[in-house]
Amino acid sequence: MLKLDLSTDPRWLDLAPGVRVRLLPLTTALMVTTRNDPSIEALPEDASNEDRALVFAKALGRRAVVEWEGVGDMDGNVLDLTPEGVDALLDIYPIFEAFQAGYVAKALVLDQEKNVSAPLPTGTSAGAIATARLAKPSRPAKSRARTARKK
Repeated sequence: MLKLDLSTDPRWLDLAPGVRVRLLPLTTALMVTTRNDPSIEALPEDASNEDRALVFAKALGRRAVVEWEGVGDMDGNVLDLTPEGVDALLDIYPIFEAFQAGYVAKALVLDQEKNVSAPLPTGTSAGAIATARLAKPSRPAKSRARTARKK
């Protein structure tokens, strides 16, 4: 059963000890606007999946993060939330991974569940493919196989 959370309130996500961000719900509208971000459209056709993931995460973060705590400059002064600050925060690998796992992946899990439970068009084996092919038609065995020895 799909459980709908109709709340549109932003929620906190812990990214590291003492560092957290408040995020808008990951909606279709947010994903669509992120896909049309100029930074994503500017990616070359041959960009790697890793580069695409980072650029997408930053574009999503710039839209979704509405507040943060525990982020400061080199002197320990609290930094105001800015798009450049979100980009810099997501350049820190453990922060990026926590953002991906705690925010983005939750939406993708639902998409995977949808793909797994989709019915096959004409029965249980309609989507199955052969895993082995025989070069020649098989012949019946010459005699029965012997029973395995007991230990």
